[in-house]
Amino acid sequence: MVEAGTRHEERVAGRVWTVRLDPYGRPSAGTVRLSCSRPACADQRFPGGTAVGRKAAVSHVNTHLARIRAGGGPRGEAWCACRAADCAWHTPEPVAGRPGRPAAGAVRCEGPVVLTVYADRAGRLWRIAETCARCAAATPNCRVLDTARPPSRTAPPGVDQATKAHTAERGPTGGAVRAGVEAVFSDHGPSPAADASRSPAAGAASFPRARTAPSPAQASRRANRWGKIAQRIVPSDLQPDALRLELIELGDAFRTYQQRTEPDLVLLAELHERKARAFALWADVSGDVSLRHEAERAEKAAQTTREMHENRVGLPFGDTAGRNGPVVVRLLTRKQATHARAVLDYVARAPHPEPEVRLAVLMLTLRAARAGTGNITGQDLIGWLQNHAERVLELLVAADWLRLPGTVAEVMASRPEAPTAITVPTLLPEQPRPFDFGKTTRSRISGWAQKAVGDRKIRKKKGGAATRLLALYTAAHTRPDGRLSSPEDGGLHLDHVAAFCALPPELVAEHAELLVAADWLVEADTTGGRLSGQLTERVLPLSGLL
Repeated sequence: MVEAGTRHEERVAGRVWTVRLDPYGRPSAGTVRLSCSRPACADQRFPGGTAVGRKAAVSHVNTHLARIRAGGGPRGEAWCACRAADCAWHTPEPVAGRPGRPAAGAVRCEGPVVLTVYADRAGRLWRIAETCARCAAATPNCRVLDTARPPSRTAPPGVDQATKAHTAERGPTGGAVRAGVEAVFSDHGPSPAADASRSPAAGAASFPRARTAPSPAQASRRANRWGKIAQRIVPSDLQPDALRLELIELGDAFRTYQQRTEPDLVLLAELHERKARAFALWADVSGDVSLRHEAERAEKAAQTTREMHENRVGLPFGDTAGRNGPVVVRLLTRKQATHARAVLDYVARAPHPEPEVRLAVLMLTLRAARAGTGNITGQDLIGWLQNHAERVLELLVAADWLRLPGTVAEVMASRPEAPTAITVPTLLPEQPRPFDFGKTTRSRISGWAQKAVGDRKIRKKKGGAATRLLALYTAAHTRPDGRLSSPEDGGLHLDHVAAFCALPPELVAEHAELLVAADWLVEADTTGGRLSGQLTERVLPLSGLL
């Protein structure tokens, strides 16, 4: 903090207070540290996390503001604190062929001294400073709270008494006093337009340069020229005018969208696309690299929103077919479904071509896919394999595909409170990795497979391991409307289906009819060497979109 500097031509350095919020200790502890650049302010620690620390930081900032107001507000004779920092607070980062700092004398401070509060977008840094009005207007995320009276000049005798009387009427900050009303900083303040129009010192000066007091009509027109989007002030003199109006309209549109009770991903994607185009043009006009980065972020946000829409509805973005139908919230995203099909391909190479063994390999692979180890219980195995659990485990252990810390009988007796840790050697980290998904995707795919294998209606129809494998395979290979399809063309190759389910091709039709009876498939047809059909509406949330 710069409390005061040496006087030079009767001026002092502008004051600066900096309040920071930083992590403290282990990240898992969630403790944050609040520090202030003023030496008299001791560091504070808050174990309640960032939200608690941010609330305390705003309160600390308001404490300093109250003291500044009590001390007379911003000082008209102070030098601009931003200029003392080489205008780094509002100068963009260096670009190839363009200097990152202004040359000496290139920046001209102008306007009255104002009291400003800056808050970064991450909610980690707050800065109170006395700056000139021009620097305040050029600094993003900066709010002007008060304007200083011009520094006193040499006055004839007897003027001091009149000045004191005038100050008593206007209050210590130089603005007209209203009972019970004073400027207080918060993270969610009014727009810059509102700040400019209701500034108590607007009659004396209005940034970026000192002017005479505007008429009400002029003030209204000037306020209408202001706007804010993405925590950035849209300059009132931005050209072309169509760009300025588009940015102002976009800011209003985003704020209106935030008030919606239900999300509209189509509308949100369109807003992000408009923002990307507008910020790219703004960057070209102003040469501000940060605007270019904001445009790229908006473009990525639009793409992500489109993918979210496709995952929710099951239709390509912009496809109007079926838009009026019910929204299907699918358990897997398109990318997760692609990983699920990769797991199914891996399971097709199980050590024994037997449906029960293949089903066990599938479920155990999903438990150990990330690190080669996982936990199972006897209840899990019985739910998957019924009376075949012990025999299948012995086959897998004998083939060294699975390693257990004890006997098969001990695994079957394990309970949820004390599960058994298993190891799949081919999935250990030192082995070539067959999968490249993260733990969240692994958990999603495992839950998806568990829902299909444990389907109640299939259990009621006495569907065995082969029927359950067929249910998984059909769910993983569907179009958005639920129709079975391979990535190349319509329908599933009967040979591929039979190989995965460990069945002869002529028996696939029998198990497909069981799925029709269990309300898993609407219909099933195996003529022409292909399995054709469609998932029922109740199973659509489990469909993996091709």
